[in-house]
Parts: sequence; structure tokens; C-alpha cells
Amino acid sequence: MVKQVAESLSKNATFIFLRAYIKSMRLYYSFITGIAGWIGVSYYQFVATAEGARGTSDLVRSIEVPTPAEKKLVILVMLFLAWGVNQIINDYLGRKEDMINAPDRPMVSGEMHPLKAVLLSFFLMTAMTFITWFYLEPVALIPLAIGALLNVVYEYAKGYGILGNIVFGLMIAMCGLFGFLASGPMEVYFTKSRISALVLIAILNGLMTYYTYFKDYIGDKAAGKNTIVVKYGIERNKIIAIILAFLPSVLFIASYVGFQSFEIELNNTFIILGVLTIFLQVWTGVLFFKNPEGEMTYYSLVTNFRACTCGQATIIALFDPELGMILFLCSYVFVGFLFNMHTNIKA
Repeated sequence: MVKQVAESLSKNATFIFLRAYIKSMRLYYSFITGIAGWIGVSYYQFVATAEGARGTSDLVRSIEVPTPAEKKLVILVMLFLAWGVNQIINDYLGRKEDMINAPDRPMVSGEMHPLKAVLLSFFLMTAMTFITWFYLEPVALIPLAIGALLNVVYEYAKGYGILGNIVFGLMIAMCGLFGFLASGPMEVYFTKSRISALVLIAILNGLMTYYTYFKDYIGDKAAGKNTIVVKYGIERNKIIAIILAFLPSVLFIASYVGFQSFEIELNNTFIILGVLTIFLQVWTGVLFFKNPEGEMTYYSLVTNFRACTCGQATIIALFDPELGMILFLCSYVFVGFLFNMHTNIKA
């Protein structure tokens, strides 16, 4: 009887821990890393098939072959889990400001043992490493390792103004690079268009994380994290929020027209999704201009996340219009759905 009670308590404790771990993963963010990585996966298919021969002079095909469906599934599952697994590390390193910004987070409230959560994340990262080495493409370990390292660096870089946004953007860009390199063999790794896509991913995500700093203003300031919002204050950042909303679209148009960075013809689907993305980005800026502080600052984040993930889906529409449209719609719907499961602004 005593043994049965002990086993029941143990199972209950495990369930509570796993529930808290999943809660801490904040799965609405999974579309950030997932869609970023999907850009790389889908572009590899574009290069590896006859479809890639149309509309571009920057296509470099060597030994690429279409990725088997089961391998694509493994890559995408890893990418969608990547945010949550690394978020645990980020939460562990950021407990000081979270005690003010998010006291109800499991790692701060005591609902989840910090060390056990970190060890589980390390175990999952190790599993991803072995899968990449033995089942996918070993070269993809490079962006995997860089991304994990940048996640640690970010917690300290965010205290130095725009450096935090740059580090965060580069970290998510590693997901796109991982998706591309893990998809199959190749001889030519970088071209102008491929580098431009990674830069655009970094810009979209650097901007996305900028808006998240509004809700963390008080805690970041108390913890000495000199983010852009802390550095220039709420009133100035209301204006900056509007101006930066136009940054991704302006840079894309300038690079496409002025520098031919994306040597590929624009299609109607991309243009339509691009216009919708610009609306989401501008509306994000407006929301944080109107509500830079208070409860609505938190709820404005869902538009911010949608703007980022839908923007990444729009990149896919450059070379796979149908997939880009599907992912745009799925991102918009499921980011909102998952975000609404986290209604506690202190968690």
C-alpha cells in the first residue's frame, strides 16, 4: 500500500513537472523558430527540383536531392521544439528580472525545479545533436551549436541596447540555416539570395523581440538590463515603435530593387501576403504606440508574433506560393490560439 502511494505521488510529481515545463516553453513562440526553419527546408526543395529552375538566376544546384518526407518531418519537429527547449535556459538565466516582470512563471514561482528543467533541456538538445549527426546532415550541427550559444549570449546582450536585438535576430536566423543544411547534401552553401534571406529573418525577429521589451520595461530597468526601451524611455520608444514597423519592408524593397539581393521574380501570392504582412507590422507599431504600458501591452504581443511569423511565411511564398499561403494562414490562426492559452500576464 505504501509503495502504491509512493508511486502515485511520484507520477503526480512528474506530471506537474512536465506540465510546468511545457507551460514554460510558451508554445505560441514555436512558430517563430518553426517557420524560420521551414524557410530553409522549403528552399532546399526548391533548389533540388525542376521548379527551382524558374524565375531565378541565382540558383546553384549541385548534388541536392528532394528531402524524404520523414526527414522533413523530423527537421520540422526539432525546429518547432527548438524555441521551447532553449526558452528554459533563457528563463533560468533571466530569473532576476522575471521576479519582477513574470513572478508567476513556473521557474520563479517554485512550480518547476530550475535545475531539473535545465537538465531536461540539455538532454533534448543532446538528442537533437545525435539526430542531426547520425540521421540528417552533420554540417547542420554548426547552426545548431551557434543558435544554442547565442541563446545564452542573448540574456546578457539584451542589457546593451540594440546588441540584444541583433543577437536575437541572428539566433533565429540559425533556424533557417539549420533547416536548409539539414535537408540534404550540397556543395555550394551560400549565395547572395540565401544570405539575403537569412538577413531578412534576422531583421524580422530582431524587430519582434524589440516590441517584447515594452512589457518587461520595469523589470529590465530594475535588473540593469539596458534594452532600447529602457535606454530611451517609454515616450521616445512610442515613436520608435511606429518608425521601426516599416523597417523590414523598406529594407526588402531597397535590397530587391537596388541591390538585386533576391534574384527571383515576385509572384502575386508573395505580393498579397507581403501587403498583409506590412499591415500587421504597422498595426503592431500602432498598438505599442497606443499601449506602451499596462495590461494591453501584453495582449498586443499576439499581433507582434503574428507579424513576425506571417512575415517569415511570406518569404517562403517567394519560391513556393502555395506553401507560403498555407503557412501564413496557419501561423495567424495558431499563434493566436496558443497565445490565448497563456492569459496570465505575470507568467
